[in-house]
Amino acid sequence: MKNIITTLLFFCITQLGTAQTEEDAWVYFTDKENVASSIANPLIILSQESIDRKNLHNVAIDEKDVPVNEAYIAQVKNTTGITVLAKSKWFNCIYVRGTQANISDLVSLSFVDSIDYADNSLDSRKSIFHTEDRTPIEKNKFGVKTTFNYGSAAQQIQQLNADYLHEQDYTGSGMTIAVMDSGFPGVNTIEGFKRIRDEGRLLDGYDFVRRDDNEFAFSGSSHGTQTFSDIAGFIDGEFVGTAPDAKYYLFITEDVATEGPKEEALWVEAAERADSLGVHVINTSLGYSNGFDNPAYDYTTSDMDGQTTFISKGANMVFEKGMLLVSSAGNSGNSSWGIITAPGDAPGALTVGAVDVFGSYASFSSRGPTADNRVKPDVVAKGLGAAVIRSNNAVSTSNGTSFSSPIMAGAVACLWQAFPSMTNAEIMQLVRESASLYNNPTIQLGYGIPNFKAMFESLSIDENSVENIKVYPNPVRDRLFFDLATKELLEIRIFTTEGRIVKSETLKNLNSISLNSLSKGLYLVELISDTSRYTLKISKY
Repeated sequence: MKNIITTLLFFCITQLGTAQTEEDAWVYFTDKENVASSIANPLIILSQESIDRKNLHNVAIDEKDVPVNEAYIAQVKNTTGITVLAKSKWFNCIYVRGTQANISDLVSLSFVDSIDYADNSLDSRKSIFHTEDRTPIEKNKFGVKTTFNYGSAAQQIQQLNADYLHEQDYTGSGMTIAVMDSGFPGVNTIEGFKRIRDEGRLLDGYDFVRRDDNEFAFSGSSHGTQTFSDIAGFIDGEFVGTAPDAKYYLFITEDVATEGPKEEALWVEAAERADSLGVHVINTSLGYSNGFDNPAYDYTTSDMDGQTTFISKGANMVFEKGMLLVSSAGNSGNSSWGIITAPGDAPGALTVGAVDVFGSYASFSSRGPTADNRVKPDVVAKGLGAAVIRSNNAVSTSNGTSFSSPIMAGAVACLWQAFPSMTNAEIMQLVRESASLYNNPTIQLGYGIPNFKAMFESLSIDENSVENIKVYPNPVRDRLFFDLATKELLEIRIFTTEGRIVKSETLKNLNSISLNSLSKGLYLVELISDTSRYTLKISKY
């Protein structure tokens, strides 16, 4: 009898444990509320900075920008056994945790369109990530010098010729960068970030893991502090990041206590917030592949096709919304996994691998190609022995594509500052085409090491003239003249040093424009034709 009771008890406990096993899933909604009125009045859903950036680059404000219906979320939260962990307006869904039975019951709600489990074996149909149409992302081709004593960061900046951009006074001013990571302790106190704090350029942030904006990111893992330092850090004579004068948002999306697709959902939510705030460049030194707490959620290498994982689909939406995502390739080069990790597999990401001080491949850097045979990584930067600032303000070195990515992100932001009318696709392609292996990419280095000096010079007017183009006078008081031998229609765009467009006119042949409406100061002038684009700075007095 004792054996029978024990057996029955074991059976009951086993069944109870099975019934209570929790699963993760995305729940997709059928619609949104107030879509037409929100699009007609975009300041309800987006910041002015976001609207300006989208308008400049002809990025549509559409239904994807409209928030998820909070009434729907509230109803799901009130459902027995369901916890809502994240939401996405781009995909009109929420990320939930609960028993399979309770999650499946959500289908009965009139506003629930479909459910996609993190464990694909639980889906009654193929995952939407595999069945959704794939839209390919096209490759679009296309005064005063600032000097820094870079200290320990000198080599990693000079390897890219990014110091040349700084010398031309393109140091990230007017650009807004979001950094997604696991924590940023010390950023609010140490000297290495005092410059951005004192100048009010550390704008805000949020801890998406703990849903907290009180001291939002100044705790947790110091990984984010180090990656952030490679873009924004500044200790005079000891260390300078690649975009020391940009503005920043810091977002915690990585939960160091766990590992699973929940973090992908948090990342997408953070990227959406970055878009609504007007961010230009996102750096993410995170990657997802296998080794999840629940092995059923692990990806395979065949999933690294840029369209399967939720975070990679989010990365492609970052691109669609006009931002530029710079992503680490991953550190799987010496493991059985080997290849890049998500979101680095996304066509919409500029994916960065790692090299050493000599430009040689760092063996830990994840290799390409993607599962659908695209070149990845796109480019490389120093990631072996990269200089960083640690959370105790010590300047040290670290290894990983986690650091080559922000080094590249800051340089890209400075380049975009110099050519603000260019789209994210044009900037990304410029970076690829300038790289050392563009004509012969490899699986280790992709297109190689970019040359930011070459990019800048190919698009810039040297001393106000290049071949058949002359712009004068400079400094200018009230009217700027253009001598153009070309018969092409030419668009003239004038920006403040903060990147705000203040004048746009179309000229043909020899002509001039009035600057009487502009205040005194420095401006950036872009001259754009069907076949060329040039930029220069002018001073109005």
